[in-house]
Amino acid sequence: MSTVLVITPTYNERDNLPGVVARIRAAVPAACVLVVDDNSPDGTGLVADGLDGVHVLHRERKQGLGAAYLAGFRWGLERGFDLLVEIDADGSHPPERLPAMLEAAERADLVIGSRWAPGGRVANWPRRRELLSRLANGYVRRALRLGVADATGGFRVYRAAALERLLLGGVESRGYCFQVDLTLRAVRQGCAVAEVPITFVDRTSGASKMSAGVLFEALWRVTVWAWSPRRRPGGRAAPTADEPSLPPRTGGMSLT
Repeated sequence: MSTVLVITPTYNERDNLPGVVARIRAAVPAACVLVVDDNSPDGTGLVADGLDGVHVLHRERKQGLGAAYLAGFRWGLERGFDLLVEIDADGSHPPERLPAMLEAAERADLVIGSRWAPGGRVANWPRRRELLSRLANGYVRRALRLGVADATGGFRVYRAAALERLLLGGVESRGYCFQVDLTLRAVRQGCAVAEVPITFVDRTSGASKMSAGVLFEALWRVTVWAWSPRRRPGGRAAPTADEPSLPPRTGGMSLT
């Protein structure tokens, strides 16, 4: 049976985190949960410490979504997990869809919980935000020639062996573009990519970290990748000081 690590990065999510963790456990009781907290001013890290059976990585400062996930990936790969899950802490990603996504991961290297695949949808989003997301995904899909409906989606399952290959050489993307970066790497490397439709529900508590500026910065980077193939992600860059090379996987798990 595959071992599963669910990684949720947090920054000022103290009101949402306990409920999300409870839903994850109800959906996949055997999964381990890792919270990666970027020193949240609201004390989210302390809330995470108080949740039974939850592992917590406390980071010194906010460095972006991608950096938080990379830290979580390293933690999980070092401990030999077979499947690594990305999920937001704000409740927008439905943990109840995890069983279907994990089942799909038996045949795929990357599974995306997709808002825009047939059967997927969003709820409680302002029309303007939905339009921006649809346009952004359409642009990414066409500019990079990806056959993926939701390349920017952040609800994902990676097979560990595939993830190790995708991360070889380091990943420079940190924010909104992080998901596109890994999707492009997966497609270019011939990984099997599957999409499972989900209903994405807008958060009811706390403030979104997304802004038009962040979105357009990401689309600018996609444009550079589209027009300059040599600058596309693919493992050519050396790891940064905050992103050391990933160690080899160990055979078994040693949770701390």
